This record gives sequence, C-alpha cells and structure tokens, in this order.
Amino acid sequence: MGGVMKTIGDMGNVVTHLALATSGVGSRMGGAGDSPLGNTSGTNSAASGASSAGVKKVTSPGASPKKSASTSKKEDTLLMDTKLKIVEILEFILNVRLDYRISCLLSIFKRESDENAQLASEGGSTPGLKQKNVENIWHKAQTIFDESDNRESELDLDGESGCKLLRVLLHLVMHEYPPLVSRSLKLLFQHFSQRQEVLNSFKQVQLLVQDSDVESYKQIKEDLDDLRNLVEKSELWVYKGRSTDAETKKKKKKKKEDDEEASEEKKLPSPMTKQGSAIDLGLGPPLEREQIKNYKNMQQILTRMNKLCVTLSSSGNLSPRRNEQRLLRNMGVHSVVLDLLQIPYDKKEDKRMNELIELAHQFLQNFCLGDRQNQVLLHKDIDLFLTPGLLEAKTICAIFKDNHVLCSEVAEKVIQHFVQCIESQGRHVQYLKFLQTIVKAEGHFIRRSQDMVMQELLNAEEDVLVFYNDKSSFNAFIEMMKTERSKMDLDEGSQLRYHIELVRLLACCTEGKNASTEIKCQSLLPLDDIVNMVDHPDCIPEVKEAYINFLNHCYIDTEVEMKEIYNSHHIWSLFEKSFLVDMSKVATATPDRRTADSLRTGWGQVITKDVYCRALENYVVNCLMTIISTFFQSKFSDQSQTIQSRQPVFVLLLHAVYRVSQGVLGPHRVNVENCIKNLADVAQKHNISIPSELVEQVASMSQRTTSLLSRHVSVWGKRALKQPTLPASGRTDHLVIEQDLNSVVSQLELELRPLVVAELSVLVDILYQPHKIFRKGSEAASTCQRQSGGFISRMIIHCQRLLEDKEEDLCIKVLRLLKDMMADPDYGEKGDQLRAVWLKTYLKENHRKKDVIDPKLKVGLNSRPGDCNIRYVCADKFLRRSGRSMLEVQTNLAEEGAADLVVELVVNSHSSQSIFIEAVELGIALLEGGNSRIQEILHHKLTTNIDKAQKFFKVFFEKMKEAQQEIRMTVTVNTSDLTQRPPEDKDGAPGLVSPEKAVLHGRSAKHGQRNGVVITEERKKDFDAAATATAQSLNAIRAEKTGDEMLMDDEDSNMVKGGMGVGGLLEEEEPKLSPKIAVMDPILRCLQLFCENHNTDMQNLLRQQAGKTVYNLVSETLLFLDCICGSTTGGLGLLGLYINEHNVSLINQALETLTEYCQGPCHENQNCIATHESNGLHIITALILNDINPLAQDKMDLVLELKNSASKLLLAIMESRHDNENAEKILQSMNITQLTAVIASVYNLFIESLPACNDQDQSSELDVVAKAYHQESLEDDEMEEGAPDEDEAVSPKEVGHNIYILCHQLSKHSEELHRLLHNTESATSSEKLQRALLHYGQNTAQIEIARSNRTLEQIVFPIRDVCKHLTAETQQRVRNTAELDKHNSKVTDFFEKFDDMHNEMKWQRKLKRQPVLSAISENMSLWSRLLFLLATTCNLIIAGSFPFDDDPQPGDMVSQQVSLLVWAGVLVALATVIAYPRPLGGYILAGFMVLRLILSQGAEPTLLLLGTINVGLKAIHLVSIMGNKGTFTKNFQQILTDTELIYHVFYLVFCILGIFKPYAYSILMLDVVYREETPYIDTGLMHHKCEQMLDVVYREETLFNVIQSVTRNGWSIVLTAALALILIYLFSIIAFVFFRDDFTMEVTKLVPVEPELPDTCEAGVGEECPPQTTGSVAVSERKYEAEEATEYLCTSLRMCIITTLNHGLRNGGGIGDLLRVHSKNNSLFTGRVVYDMLFFFIIIIIILNLIFGVIIDTFADLRSEKQQKEHVLQNNCFICGLSRSMFDNREVSYETHIEVEHNMWHYLYFYVLVKEKDKTDFTGPESYVYALVQERQLDWFPRMRAMSLDVSEADTETNEARILNAKLDKTQALIENLVGQLAQLKEEMNEQRKRRQRKGLMPTSSLHSFGALDGSLQH
Repeated sequence: MGGVMKTIGDMGNVVTHLALATSGVGSRMGGAGDSPLGNTSGTNSAASGASSAGVKKVTSPGASPKKSASTSKKEDTLLMDTKLKIVEILEFILNVRLDYRISCLLSIFKRESDENAQLASEGGSTPGLKQKNVENIWHKAQTIFDESDNRESELDLDGESGCKLLRVLLHLVMHEYPPLVSRSLKLLFQHFSQRQEVLNSFKQVQLLVQDSDVESYKQIKEDLDDLRNLVEKSELWVYKGRSTDAETKKKKKKKKEDDEEASEEKKLPSPMTKQGSAIDLGLGPPLEREQIKNYKNMQQILTRMNKLCVTLSSSGNLSPRRNEQRLLRNMGVHSVVLDLLQIPYDKKEDKRMNELIELAHQFLQNFCLGDRQNQVLLHKDIDLFLTPGLLEAKTICAIFKDNHVLCSEVAEKVIQHFVQCIESQGRHVQYLKFLQTIVKAEGHFIRRSQDMVMQELLNAEEDVLVFYNDKSSFNAFIEMMKTERSKMDLDEGSQLRYHIELVRLLACCTEGKNASTEIKCQSLLPLDDIVNMVDHPDCIPEVKEAYINFLNHCYIDTEVEMKEIYNSHHIWSLFEKSFLVDMSKVATATPDRRTADSLRTGWGQVITKDVYCRALENYVVNCLMTIISTFFQSKFSDQSQTIQSRQPVFVLLLHAVYRVSQGVLGPHRVNVENCIKNLADVAQKHNISIPSELVEQVASMSQRTTSLLSRHVSVWGKRALKQPTLPASGRTDHLVIEQDLNSVVSQLELELRPLVVAELSVLVDILYQPHKIFRKGSEAASTCQRQSGGFISRMIIHCQRLLEDKEEDLCIKVLRLLKDMMADPDYGEKGDQLRAVWLKTYLKENHRKKDVIDPKLKVGLNSRPGDCNIRYVCADKFLRRSGRSMLEVQTNLAEEGAADLVVELVVNSHSSQSIFIEAVELGIALLEGGNSRIQEILHHKLTTNIDKAQKFFKVFFEKMKEAQQEIRMTVTVNTSDLTQRPPEDKDGAPGLVSPEKAVLHGRSAKHGQRNGVVITEERKKDFDAAATATAQSLNAIRAEKTGDEMLMDDEDSNMVKGGMGVGGLLEEEEPKLSPKIAVMDPILRCLQLFCENHNTDMQNLLRQQAGKTVYNLVSETLLFLDCICGSTTGGLGLLGLYINEHNVSLINQALETLTEYCQGPCHENQNCIATHESNGLHIITALILNDINPLAQDKMDLVLELKNSASKLLLAIMESRHDNENAEKILQSMNITQLTAVIASVYNLFIESLPACNDQDQSSELDVVAKAYHQESLEDDEMEEGAPDEDEAVSPKEVGHNIYILCHQLSKHSEELHRLLHNTESATSSEKLQRALLHYGQNTAQIEIARSNRTLEQIVFPIRDVCKHLTAETQQRVRNTAELDKHNSKVTDFFEKFDDMHNEMKWQRKLKRQPVLSAISENMSLWSRLLFLLATTCNLIIAGSFPFDDDPQPGDMVSQQVSLLVWAGVLVALATVIAYPRPLGGYILAGFMVLRLILSQGAEPTLLLLGTINVGLKAIHLVSIMGNKGTFTKNFQQILTDTELIYHVFYLVFCILGIFKPYAYSILMLDVVYREETPYIDTGLMHHKCEQMLDVVYREETLFNVIQSVTRNGWSIVLTAALALILIYLFSIIAFVFFRDDFTMEVTKLVPVEPELPDTCEAGVGEECPPQTTGSVAVSERKYEAEEATEYLCTSLRMCIITTLNHGLRNGGGIGDLLRVHSKNNSLFTGRVVYDMLFFFIIIIIILNLIFGVIIDTFADLRSEKQQKEHVLQNNCFICGLSRSMFDNREVSYETHIEVEHNMWHYLYFYVLVKEKDKTDFTGPESYVYALVQERQLDWFPRMRAMSLDVSEADTETNEARILNAKLDKTQALIENLVGQLAQLKEEMNEQRKRRQRKGLMPTSSLHSFGALDGSLQH
C-alpha cells in the first residue's frame, strides 16, 4: 500500500505543477522545482491571471479584434477547465488517501481482534475487546496521520508536508472562475478536516462478518451494477410508442375513459401476485428479445431488493431488516431506483414498465420502513413524488410514517398537493392516509400539521369534505353501509371507506386539545349528526368507531368546555340507545358463537360473523371504554349536575361494562377494567347508589388484577436479570465483533473530538496571514495582502455565488470559517500540540501562547498615564491567534466585505433556512461588543440602497410573523393537566395511585389512556427493579445492533437510561422549540447588536425605513414577546403555562432586545412600545409580578433572569424622560390602585407561602422586591464584584435591586407607591418587607447629571459592594482637602482623586480575603497609638532613671510607700476599666503597671521589656502599613521609592538600637513631627489609616497651623533674614573699624594643674589615696584650675561678624549690651550711641519684627482660611456649589439636597459603577458619562444647578408645551380631515362632469364652473 501511495504522491507533485503552470505545460516542466508563483513575466502565466479582468492577451497583428477576443475567451475557458480537471485529480488523490487510512484502521482493528480472540480462547475469558485493547487501537491509529518531522510520511502528497498543495489551493481560490473556486474550497476544507472525514467515514463502515452478509453484499453489488447499467441505457430497451397516425390518436381518445377507469383500479399493493405479472405474461406491446430480457432482469433485481428490505413476521406484518437496509443505503441503491423512476416511458401502453415502477415504489416503501435515516434521504427528493398517483402517495406516506421530525417540518405545498389530488384524481383513501400520517407521529400530535391540514380541507372543494347530513344523503349512506361493507377493506376507492377515513382524519386533527381545529370540525360535523348516525340500528362498527373517536377528541377531550355535550341529552342518548346495546351484544357473544361460520345481518347481507364480532368487540373495548372514561374524568363533567339526574343510566352503564369485562380476554381487558375503576370513582364522588353485588364484584376484580400484576412483575424482573449467553465455540461471533467496532468508534470519537476542532482552526490562522504561504515578494503574496481583492475578499465574494449555485454546504463552511476568525477557543493540550506542528509546517512559526500580547495593544492599554484600571480597554477582547484585538479583526473583515455579505445572504436566503441562520450568526460575531464601525457600514448600506434595505428588513419581519404563526399553531397549554395533576408519590413517581386512594383512579395521558391499577410501595420497588433489569438487558441486546440500528433504538432506550424507575418510565419529555421559533433567538440577538452602545441611527432604522413599505421591527418584536408568552390566548394571568425551560431563554432575549431598542434614550421607540395596542406592556409587568410556576419550582434562576430583564426593560422605557406618560401606562398595567389592599392581605404570608402568590391580584412589584431579597442569604454582602462572569446566573439580590429601582422611579408618579416605599415603619408593612426596603434603600444612590443639551437628569443606581470598602479616614481627608474651582465647586479636585479612591476600594476588598493580614491592617491606628505611648514611656524612664545606678532599693521605706500607692492605683484603674471600659482607663492601668515593674524589677529591666515590646509592635505596624498600601503586590523598585515605607523601616531600626543604646529612643520622639505632616502628603496608593489625630499633638490642628505659618511664606522669611544678614555684615564692618576695642568679655578659663602627690598615705594595702579636690576641678584624670580673664572678641572681621550675629541678635538691647560702656567724655561716645540705637531699631525692632509679622499674619490667614473652609463645607454644596440660602423656602431643604440629590460620595459610586460595569450593559446615561470620563471631562457634573430649584419653572414650561402640542395636533387632524374631504369632493365632481360630458347634457357654463372649482381645490 505504501508503494501505491508513493506513486500517488508523485502524481500529486505533477498535478501541483500542472495547476500552477501555463498553457504550455510541457515546455515549463523543467522549472517546476522553483516556486511556481514566482514567474510573473509570462503573458500566459496562471499567476498573472490570464483570466483576470484587465489583462489582455497578445494576439497576432493580422487577427481581427472580435476573433482575437473570442479566441482569448476560449483559451481562458480552456485553461480554467484544465485546472478544473486537475482539481478533480486532486480530489481523487485525497479520496485515495482517505481509503488508505480507513483500510489501515480496519487492519489495526482486525489484528487486535484476532490477538484478543486467540488470548481469550487460550485463557478461557469472555470474547470481545477490553478497554486496554481499544486504547491500543487508538495509539496505533494515530500513526495514520503522521505529522512528525523525523521521517518522511507515506501520505505526503507533495514532499513538503502539504505546503505546496496548500499554495495550489489558495492560488486556485484567487481565480474568478466559480466552478474552479468552489471545487478548490472544498479541497481546502477537506485538507483541514482529515480527522473529521476519517471519523465520519469510519462510523459508516459496515462489517460483513457473517457469510450471509457477504453473500448479500455480493448480490447487491452485482444487482446494483446491472441496475445502474440498465438505468443508464434505458433509452435502448424501454418501449416508446411508435404509432403516430390519426387513427391511433382517435383510438386513444375513444379509450380515454377506459384508461381512466383502469388507472383507478390500482388498488392492491401487489397486483401481479394475484392477477399475474405483466412481464411474465407478456402483456403490453410487442418487444424484441433483448428488451424483454432487460425487463425481466429489472423485475428480478427489484424483487430481490424488496426481499432484502423486509421480512414477513409471524403475525403477518412486514418487519424491517435494518442491517440490510443500512447496507442498501451505504451502497446507494436508492439513488439508482430514484433515477429509474425518472425514466420517461409510455404509461398507457407499456404495462411492463408500469409493473417495474410499482416494484420500484414498493422497494422505496420497504426501504423506509422503520428506518429514519432512509426516510430523511428520500425526503430530500420529495419533489419527485409530488405527482398525482396512488403509488407516489404510498411512497410519500412511507417517507413520513412515524417520523416526528419530518412530519413537523412538512411543507405546505405537500399538503396542498394531496388535497388537489383528491379534487382531481378522485376520493381515494390513500390520500387521506397521508394526511393522517403527518398530523400524528410516534404517538405525538403535531399542532402545526393539524392546522395546515384543516385549513387546506376547508379551502378545498365540496367533493373533498363529504358528509351525509341531510335526509336523502343520510339514507343513501345507510344503503351504502348495507351494500359495500363486505368489500370495503379491499376497495381503496370505496366511498364508504373514504368517509370513514375522512372522519378519522378530522378526529386526528382535533386530538391533543387543539382549540382552533375543534371549532372548525364542530361546524363540519355537528353533535346532532353524530348522534343520529351512531344511534341508527344499521350503522356498522367501523363507522361508529370513527364517529365516536371524533366525538371524544372534538367535544369531550377539549381545552374549553363544550356545554352542549355536558348539559344536553346527546351523550346520555348515546349511552342508552347505542352504547348499552353494543356492550350487551359483546357481553352475550360467547366464544363458541363467535366462531360460527356465517351471520345474516338485518339488511340481508351474509358476512362472516367472526369479522363482524371482532369489529364490534374492538369498537366496544377500545373506543367506547375510552370515551366513557374520558367523559367522566373531565373536570367539566364534575361541574355538571346531569349525572345526578341520570343515575339509573349510569348504573346500567357500569353494569354493562362489568359484563363486558367478564366476556373479554387478552390485552383488551385492561381498558375495560380501567373504565370500571373510573366509573366506580365517579359513583363514590357523586354519591350514586350502586347495588352491593356490583360493588363486591368490582372489588374482587380489583384484587384479582393486583395479584396478577404482582406475579407478572416478578416474572418479568427475573427474566430480565438473566444475562444473555454468547456462543463459546467456533469463530468469534459477529455480534461481538460489531460491538467491538462500536467501542472503537466511540473511543476514536472521544479522542479525536479536540483534534478535529484544532485541525480546522489552523485554516483560520492561515487566513489571518495567507501571504506567508507564498514566497516573499511574489505576486500571489502581494495579492493576498491587499486590503481589497485579497484572499479573504475573494472568498467572501464567492460565498455569495455559492448561494446562487445552491452549494449550501460549502457556503455554510465558509460562513463558519469567517465566524471562527472572531473566536478564540481553548483547544486543550492535545489540540495545542497539533496546532503547533501544523503552524510550524505551514507558517514556519511557533505556536502562539495564550499570554502573548501584541506590543501595539500593550501601548493602547497603557496609553493614559496614571490610570491603573484598564478594564474598560480590556473589554475589547484580545485574540491571541491573530495577535490583534477582536475589534480590529471585526473591522478588517467588514472592510473585506463580510458586513455586505451578511446583508446579501439574508436577502437571498429565503430558500435556505440554514444559510440564513449562519449569516445572522456571522453578523452577530461581527457586531459582538457593539462595533460602531460595522454598525456604520451596515447603516450606510441599508440607507443608500433602499430596495436592498426593504428586502433585508422584510426577511426579518416575515421570520417574526412566521414564528408567531408557528407559536399559535404548535404551542399548546393543557390547564387541566396542571389543575388535575395526579397525586405524586413521595419518591416522585407521577401518576401512581396511592393505597389510600385505591378506588380505581385512572390516569389520562397525552397519547392515550393508561391503566390506572393500584400500585403500592412494594409494587413500586418491583417496578424499579424490573426497569433496572430491563435497562441491563437492553444494553446487552444493543450488542446485536450496529450503526443505524443503535441510532434507531436510542430514543426507545431513553426511558431506561440511568436505571430510571417507574416515574422515569411514565415521564414524557417536553417538546422543544420548532426551527421557525428557535431561529428567533439569533435574529433578536442580531437586532440587539444592531443597536448596541445605543446607536440612535440603527434604533430609528429598525422602526422606520425610507421605502414604500415600513417594517416596524420594534413593534414586531413586542408582538412576538406578546405571542410567546401566551397573551394572544388570554394567558396574562397564567404565564407559567406558556413559559418553560425551552423558551425562557428566547423570552429573555426578546426582553433584552427591546431594552436595547429603547436605551440611549430613543424616545420614539419608547413611545412605540409603551403605546402599542398589544398586551406587550402587560406581559412585561406580569413577568415581574407573577411567580411563573411551575418553572419557578425547578428553575428559579431562569425566572430571576426574566424578572431582571423585564425590570430593565421597564426602566429603559422610562429612561431620560421628563414626562410621565410612559410611567402612567406602566402604573396602569400594574394595578397600583389595589396596592394597599395587596400589601395588607399578602405581606404576612409572602415568605412562608410563596406559591400562594400566583394570582396577579395578590402580588405587586413590592412583593417581588422582598421575595428576591430574602431568597438570597446575607452573606453575599461581602461578595466580590470585580470582573463579572457572563455565564454566572443572575443574583436574586440584583434582581430585587433592579425591581426596587423600578419602584423608586414609578413612585415619582404615584403618591401611594411613594408612601409605601419611604414609610417603612408603617404598621401595614411586614417586618421582612421593612428589612428588604431598608436594605435596598441604603444600597441605592441617586445623582443628577447634566446632559449635552444642558438639561439635568436624575439617575438612580445600585451601590456596588466594593464601595463599602472606602475608609472613613479617606472620606474625611478628601472632603476637607478638596479645593474650590472657578465654578465655586470642588468637583475638579474631587474628580482627580477618583482613581486613587477606587484603587483603595479594590485593594481593601482584596485585603478582606486574607483574614490575618486584614485583622492586622484594620488595627493599624491602634499599633501607631501604642507605639507612640511606648516611645514616650521609654523616654520618660530614661529621663528619670538614667543612669540606672540610683534605682531605689526594694527595702527602702520610701520605696515601700510608693509601692503601696502604685498598687492602690492599679486596683483603682482596674476597677475603673471593668466598670467603665474606655481606652483612657486602659492607658492609665498600663501606666500603673509600668510603675509597678519599675519599683519591683528596676528601671533597666523594665526598659528592656518595653523596648522588646516596642520592636514587636513596630514590626506588626510595618506589616499593617504594607498591607494597607498594597506593598506585597509591588515590585522591588516601587518599594524602594516609597519614602513612607523607608521611614518606618528606619523607625524599626532605631527601635532595635534602643534595646542596646537607650539614647536611640530619643530619636523616636521625632515621630511627632512626621505624624503631624503625613496626613497631607500623597503617598501613592492610599494614605495612612492610622493618622486619626488620636494623640494630643496630632489632634490639635493649631499646632499644625503654627508649623504652616512658618513654612507657607518661607521665602519671604528667607529674604528678610538675608536682609538682616546684610545689615549685620555692615554693622560688623563699622564695629571693626571704629569700636574694635569695645568688644570685650569676661571669660573663665580652665588652666591645667599638675597633681601633687602627698608624702604619706594612710590607706592600707590595696587601697588608693583619695584625690585632692580643694580648689581644683577633676576632669578625667587631669586637674584644672578656674581662672578669670578678659578677651577681645573683634580681633578680626570674621570674629566681629560672628560676635555680632551671636550676641547682637540674642540680646534684648542689641549689640550694645555686649560692648564696653564709654564715658560721656570719650570721643566715640556719640558714635557709640548712634551705632547702638541704629542696630537696635533696624535689626532688633524692624527686621526681627518683620519676620515675626510674616509668621503671625500667615497664622491668622490660616485661621481665617480654616473658618472659610468650614463655612463652605457647612453652607455650600460640594458638587454644584450652591449656597444654603438658595434652598430657603423651597420644597427640598439644603440638608436633603447634599444628602440625597448631590451626595458627593454617590458621584464616586457612580464612577465606580461605570468603570466596573460591562460597556454592553450600559444604560443611556451611563454611556454618556462613561464617554466623558474617558475624555477626562467634567461636563456631566451639575454646576450651580439643581433639579429641585428648576422644578417649578420646568413644570410650567412643560404644561404649556403640552397644551400647545395638543392644540397643534388637533388642528393638524382637522386640516388633514378637511383636505381629505375636499379631495373626495373633487373626485366626485370630476366623475360627475365626465359622466355628463359623455351624455352630452352638461352646458358650457357648468364646465367653466367646475373647472374654476377644480382650480381652487388645487390651490
């Protein structure tokens, strides 16, 4: 096989060069080794695009232009066709590769199976593959793909691992020849779906294990070849009429009637079996021997094919042979048979061909029998059978039989065809059987088919609906029953049988409580006619059965009460005159009498009595028992009083039923016993007296049935538990092999699932950069890189052509590929490995990691400095595969034409639902996230091309209409199922009758009557065990079924999956949405994205278009919501009956779409929804007010989503409106006037009895608020609200909050609701309601914003949980330090601090997750306070006790007294702390304890202990600082640049040094200054939490002002000091020149003295003599002697300056106090006086006082500023800047204004909301504020304005405008009415004038007058 593949691979290389070469293939083969796309110089080069527009071929000079153009066109076509052939060769190569891989897989499977079988035979184990063997097969199977780079692969087609093939395909796609592009795209997808095609093909493999399978395969293959050959050559042997002369034509005309009669005689399914075969008998025109042989061969082939499809069962019915059916399907026999049916032939003369056609139809019917896949295959060619004829009708009936999917999707034209066949071809039963087939399939009634069939029957002619209502026709029908009863079953054209089948069809159309068809059928067949027919003594059982079934479904088993049947005598007349008579006949007919040979009936016709008795018995035990049970079980029957008056008839009826039960055996007995139980139950309920004997007989029958059931259940369980035995001898059984194959297929599917997705995703990576596949600089590479006309652009253009060419599958693949370009899924580890290999092969690059981000995107993310929160930028998802953001990819695809493609496909996809869905989903992918650029492109296309826009919106409009019609036709609600639901057992088994209610309780199901036997707990356990055993048995039996057989059995095995009990067996799955309804989900999502981000242009366009016809999609969406919620059928109070888990997501999407229509705001759309004539607004409010049971019982999260979306929609309808029209309409729909009574009657029970609040009259919006609040536990208060998870279910707390905001907005227009919301202490409100309202009131904020038109708007919004983490210290600091701006408000400075405060909130919330760090950080102020106290205590101990040699001894009297005092203080302090726990008491107690330690242990040990504690506290304090500042999340560089952190680290170092060197504690006292300044220093992330001014120094703001008084005007003080220095310098020079000798000062000098040792010393040995201290000072070891002296201090200018500075400034009198005093006679006396006075006045008085004055003035300014700030804070609004006086004599006080309307923190909370909320969820005001916040603009803040101040003027203007608008509207209406009347008058006058002119009666003057009037009207 490897050699073959190598040869094919070499052929692939040749084909590759051929595909890329020029027309001169042979001459260019030598250069094929180079890149084939590199040659761009040749005129015929494929890369140069010989077929491209604009490139002209070089022709000879002598050729004419027309001839050269024609030749060029032919050459281009020839070149393209040649490439197309090459593509076909490539397809063949890829198919060979697929076959090779399948063969390899089968070889691996065979080897593993053989080895395992050998081991099993040797070891004696059970046959079959084990899990280990299956895994081995998977590991070996991986080698067939072989993507390794180590060795050359056998499947490498081009020697480059497929790179050359990929270049060829991409190049071919770039052509403009559609067939070539389509085939190339298919190959491209096939190349990147290798694993998928292998898996799909391997799943279709059918093993031929048995000899019979092999023989069947050989026979089928031989027959199929012969059949295909005969069909292809049919023109050679099929007879064609040869006579064309006039006589033959006349004969044909004469025989026309005979032919028509003969065509009607085709009544039997196989006429050749009874009358003989036309081919065998040689009937028909004469033929040649070869032709006869071909007819005979064809007959034999079709006969064998029919026998292969079915087999005859023991009961005489046909049963399918599924294995052979699958084999026939896989070999494609049906397609050849379909070709046979299309062969033209002479239908009148060629009887042989008619027989072949009949055999072909019979084969197709058997081919479909019980095989849904075969039915689906033939359904694709349904148009071939839509021709008049009974054979075609039977075949179509076989296609649809018992196939719920096909019957649900049946086209209207098919139904119309059969109704027309009845009209044109005659009333044949077969046509009615088809209609019966499609209205009910698999036991399910199909509402849509019922409605369509009924509508077509009513629209048909009278010949279709034949009823014998009048007297003459009724008598004729009686005679018909007498004469045609015997041959009715054999004659399909019998009118009697047609009528019976017609009535059955009407009964099928009304089955399932279809109200619309019930009404129509009642008009066709009234109750009187039914009674007359059934009561007639000559009515046969078949007619009775049809009529009674019709009566049951049309009049009794209905949704709406038919009073005619329950209150009239009709049904009782039937009971008495018909039912009792027939039951008596059945009861008295003994078995031996039933076997009599014949019976002569009343009408003289001899028929077989057995047939008649069986028909009568079947009618009684099935039909009558069913209608009796249904009638008396109906809730309307219980309400009727006619049963009491008809007691005798009721007793007779019960007695007759019991007699029937005694005479009936077999399975029919169950229905009879069930009916007896129901009648007994009714008798007990209505107190009807029944004879005691009859009661005893019924009770004994019940006991007998129960015991019999018990025995059968036990036997059933034992049989089911027996394990199936497998053959142990001979070769491996075929069942085991097929089961092993299924196991291998499942394993391959499991393993290949992630690889399949990853494999196809590589194509997406290539589409991002297709130019990398080609050589750099080549023309193909440059073409792919072009923005317009590149590869993606060409593919998009061709996608439109695919729809025209009806290549839907390929078109869908292209659309999904484009959609995948905007997705970024996770492929798993295996998928990433495969992608890495493929990307390295094709793009020569490594696999892109998830965390790789484009550097350009990084710049964009951090473009705005200082903003740490980039969430709003990250909303644009980054696609790691493309290296670009989703916004860029979307925009690029739109510019390539993807947006236009969506419009074109939507417009032209009327014939393909799948393409429409894919186009809409592509539009969703393009618009995801609200791409404004794509919205602009779509809006431009839809507004510039009006015709295209009309078609586009018409498609959506019609889809919505179809969905609504489908809902009305298919959605049904059975209220009786909910109101009369059978009691459920504790274990959840519905429909089981408990022993306490064992009085014959029947249960009616949707698909018929069930046996209502008594089931006890023991019996229920037996059922469960039997069901489990059955599941095991079915799993064992599944081994005998392969492929499609398993698919066919999947639905049947659903009921026993997982070991279900009886409840699971009886439970029925609720039907899902039909495709016409399900398509609304993507449609609504697409329309929502059209308006995403509040695109006003698109919102208006969806409502109003510029064309002739306006398709209002806004109103239509509301109508769809109204329809799907059941409003059209009056279900406003019963929403739970229409809303289920299947359609709740669609309803939620409709609500979200309507919300997007309105937000922005779009006032026109708001009015459109609010004023619409439908019940849409009532539905929306009902979604909030109602509990929506039973959905709320199981899926409360879905109900909460609905309530959340509905509340948002109502808020959107009222958004940014200054009128109250919409709010009043909402209030009207909510019945607010009844709110007081509702609260008083319901709120005491709304928590305990939640289901009791179903009624709309007993619920209100306040109920829902309280319920949603209390449904969620209060631990969610600490829930993080970071990045929202879209997949997470909506929180009940959030739902309640939105509804509370809705109530808050509505309360502005309802005084009663306002009082209920704000008066939470009302006595009428329950405690839980008060708590809920209080909670939501505290967590709801409102602000006022200024719009772009300078109007003010109020916004109410929920406060996010993160806002609770803003510290009070930060709030106080920001409030006190914010500076005023030019608008007299503080919002500018306040806004600049928003980011810092938001970051603080997020870090504090994150800190809450770490309990230890959080506890330490929260008490940071305590650590700071304790550190300060410890530092002060340590310094006090050092100051009082250092050195520590003088510590008092414990035995001293003074020490004892002080100790006693200290102990007394300790006790007093302790008692004080216990009695009055205050921080001050604790500090005093700690102080006494320290004194006690000093007295007991000494100062030094106490200081050591306090120092150690100080170090520990400082470490904890440092950790708390780092926790609050987020230091643990910073890098090392940021930590080093944090000055505050470095300061505290040095503080810790000095604390440690203090333990060893006590003097270091003195440095800690400097912390007072630092602590004083840090609160006003911005430290980055947040500020010290401990700086609360707790100590005296820190609390005193005056001390800080003193420091500021020096530092604020420091430069002025410095300049004044500089002036002082200059003057002192001048005074020093003068002093040095004139008064040098006056600078004298008495000083004391220490003169060293040599010590004198005494001659003798009285000290003993080892002692020292005392030192001499008299008259000397001991310094160290030397002695000094004090000596008074006088020094001159101005010996130099330097010393003179120093002395002047030192003493001149410090002395009160200046420098004169230091100088020597002069005598008045001294010559320098006057100079000294002047010098001293000048120095004193200039330096001491003026200069120093200037400095003091600056400091004092600064201090005064600071004090006045402080007072001004306090005044502004107390009397001016922080936001708008309005003063308190502006609110005097107003409705709103100043305090209410700053707390509610303009609360400064609410604006911060709103900023946090828009920063953290998803942009796509913004409301209109939120989007407006978000845009301004992004631009750092403050225009949204209200400056010097407030709504409460403008309300009176605004109300006056609004009222005047409203009155004026009303007058204008009235005037406009009058003018329009007048214009219309004048135009009508003009038309009438013109008409009269023309009429008179025609008659010649009008004079000339009249004509002039009319002309004048006409001119006046025109003017």
